[in-house]
Amino acid sequence: MKKDRVTQSVIIVLIAVFAILMGWTLVSRRSGGGQNGGGAVRAPVSQAGQPAGQPASQPGDGTRGAGQPAGNPAGNPGGEMPPANQGGSSRRASGGGQGEQAGGIPGADANQSSRRSGQGQPAGQSEQAGASRQRQAGAQSGNARQTGAARTATAVRVLAVSPGSIENTIVVNGDVQAARQVQVYPIAAGKIIQLPVRLGGNVRQGEIIAVIDPSRPGEIYQSSPVRSSITGSILQLPFVLGDQVSTSQAVAVVGDLSSLVLETYIPERFSQSMRTGLGAEVYFDSLPDEVFKASINEVSPIIDPASRTLRIRLVFIKPDPRIKSGMFASISLVTASRSNIPVLPREAVINTYGTWIVFVINDTDTGTTALRREVTTGMENETLVEIVSGIKTGERVVISGQNFLSDGDAVRIVE
Repeated sequence: MKKDRVTQSVIIVLIAVFAILMGWTLVSRRSGGGQNGGGAVRAPVSQAGQPAGQPASQPGDGTRGAGQPAGNPAGNPGGEMPPANQGGSSRRASGGGQGEQAGGIPGADANQSSRRSGQGQPAGQSEQAGASRQRQAGAQSGNARQTGAARTATAVRVLAVSPGSIENTIVVNGDVQAARQVQVYPIAAGKIIQLPVRLGGNVRQGEIIAVIDPSRPGEIYQSSPVRSSITGSILQLPFVLGDQVSTSQAVAVVGDLSSLVLETYIPERFSQSMRTGLGAEVYFDSLPDEVFKASINEVSPIIDPASRTLRIRLVFIKPDPRIKSGMFASISLVTASRSNIPVLPREAVINTYGTWIVFVINDTDTGTTALRREVTTGMENETLVEIVSGIKTGERVVISGQNFLSDGDAVRIVE
């Protein structure tokens, strides 16, 4: 019995000592946690106290690491949470009590609120100050945009709409020919034994151009002369003395060079516009910068089925000795014309998805702008276009710089 009592006494003493040691350890840990809550957390202790995978405490925030609950000190290795009043008291001792005095918010949240409001001001006043600063910045930005818009007005050139004339033309190529031109054929096949004319020489009607010997070996035939059917000049002389010719080969081409014509062919789509008396302008490469007037005097009654073209002939209004038969010419034919109508340069009218538009100048007290206007066009050529509706005579239309404009854009008119 005595041994049992001694054993029980020893166990009680050991339990008491163990309880004292545990209490001292707990008090020490709690004391260390309160100090850490005031911002004196050491990095090694804070990192050791965080759970695996949890990031380290944010720089400058001594209350807790990222992702830890409010009031759990970063330096608490055991994960024990001290009482709220102790953490708040410790934070008040280290300066975090400003937040609690402002609104009774715990230390960590008070620090964040203090940082948001700046210098410990209430959050509502800080938000009002921020909104005021934003409104001031917006007003300054709007003024800057207005100033920039005035500086970036598009430079344009304009033209006042006025009545004018317009002609619809087509350009084709043609050849100068003699007005009267014939091919001379022999009446018998044989060898040319006489050729009394030369290329470019003049002959009279009935004059002998060549003599043909139709005889064969062992046979004697009377020679056959070839006579010109018109008075004119020898334009072509394809054979020489001694050549054999047949009745289907022309010995010479004779033409009257006193009257020259232009022969050309018009595409079928323009055939309905062709008529005698229609004027034209003629240009020659050998006579640059000169324009010769001509008119249509002959229109073929049929369309060539092979080329789908219509043959026409033109005569010169004023003959010029510098124009020679065989010269190549460019012919500008007027297919239609109108006068005393509003016209604009072709580049002033823009086609947008099948709609023709122009930009009209609009002057106001606040500045000059360009207004988008839809128009209806009529006759047009390479340089001008007729305006049927959409604008009036006297209105100013943008003729240069319009491709960079939108409706209502500010513009600056330049000469």
